[in-house]
Amino acid sequence: MPARALMFAGTGSDVGKSLIVAGLARALTRRGLAVRPFKPQNMSNNAAVTDDGGEIGRAQALQARAARVPASVHMNPVLLKPQSEIGAQIVVQGRVFASAKAAAYQHMKRDLLPYVLQSYRRLRDEADIVLVEGAGSAAEINLRANDIANMGFARAAEVPVVLIGDIDRGGVIASLVGTKAVLAPEDAALIRGFIVNKFRGDAALFSAGMAQIAQATGWEALGLVPHFADARLLPAEDALALERRPAAKPHARVRIAVPILPHIANFDDLDPLDAETDVALMRVHPGAALPSDADLIVLPGSKATIADLVALRAAGFDIDIAAHRRRGGMVLGLCGGYQMLGRTIADPGGVEGPPATVEGLGLLDVATTLAADKRLERVAGTSSDGAPFAGYEMHMGLTAGPDCMRPFAQLADGSPDGAISADGRVIGTYVHGLFGDDRQRAAWLQRFKATATIRYDDLVERTLDALAAHLCAHLDIDRLLKLAE
Repeated sequence: MPARALMFAGTGSDVGKSLIVAGLARALTRRGLAVRPFKPQNMSNNAAVTDDGGEIGRAQALQARAARVPASVHMNPVLLKPQSEIGAQIVVQGRVFASAKAAAYQHMKRDLLPYVLQSYRRLRDEADIVLVEGAGSAAEINLRANDIANMGFARAAEVPVVLIGDIDRGGVIASLVGTKAVLAPEDAALIRGFIVNKFRGDAALFSAGMAQIAQATGWEALGLVPHFADARLLPAEDALALERRPAAKPHARVRIAVPILPHIANFDDLDPLDAETDVALMRVHPGAALPSDADLIVLPGSKATIADLVALRAAGFDIDIAAHRRRGGMVLGLCGGYQMLGRTIADPGGVEGPPATVEGLGLLDVATTLAADKRLERVAGTSSDGAPFAGYEMHMGLTAGPDCMRPFAQLADGSPDGAISADGRVIGTYVHGLFGDDRQRAAWLQRFKATATIRYDDLVERTLDALAAHLCAHLDIDRLLKLAE
């Protein structure tokens, strides 16, 4: 008998689809069900390396964790990683498939549907229920032709849909009713009900609103979910999370500045630092200066290193970094950020754009050559200060030079990673997930006379359990399971 399945589509991006699927995955897993998360098509530069050796969106990796199963490439068979304002790298079942501009990709989607359905059926065959997450808005009727992310997938796989609206951004009644108005009748018929998410205040004040949405759409009201404040403790995938104001930490002992660039990737590397009470993590957008009192500047990963290096200079961040360095401050580059710290970045094969060689920041005596082959691998090792770590590599390119003779780390397979400047104050590494390892995060904070106070994996697990309990209190889980049949 085929597994049950239910798709959670949204009225827009960042309405809470990923978190609701993660919370339900944990709740249903605790009931003893074999749960598999699935997102047909994702667009994100926050990716994770899977147990089967590919990459998927960070949200699906978190959902797999919530379901207590290994992450698989089949949980997100199509991943779009933006490389420019109009183009993206296309990852299919975990591996780079092609690069295409947005218009060309619209014509490619029909060819990708068989991969999507193959992955979905594989998960369905091993599960009691598949929780499917839509992408963006289900009402993007201009993209409905050949759609594989929302209603197009739901129709092809015959999966019932629940629509999620976000009341926190305003206009939730119009967004839900408007979605019904613009959808084709055949698509609207697949939607069984709706959830209003991120509510603040007295729920009784919106009971009439829930009834009015139900009356206008003919869809069942499945729940009004209050805002879940601890969502900030879970790894975020959508870059919209970078716009949120961080919690004030006036007594933090360590100040870490992070320039936010257009193609920032794997920014969840920073979440464990942000969760520490002794750390004030300052995300600095173009238009503002990197704070002069920062202890550490971190250059995060990038999906378009050369373009982001140009953006960094245009924002004047290179001047701020040089001044920070002259004051004796430390600089850490992660993956693409590591490449920026070197003397040059060469792209002879046009991996990121027209073939070019550009000047780096010159803070490390290394040079990088970009290449089409992508390294995707989970790694473990020991950093130069003796602290062990586990993480992953996800990059295209090779970096070499004199400072690599002082590697940041020795990997478990015996190979070196990264580089350290002669004075030890500039460090580059290709390892993602460093700060998620409590041992490595503690070693970094000790450099600044601070102490790590959390166990990050335990924090994520407790938050997933709390999220599951939160959804169970405000949604009828039995009704959702019935709809999934």
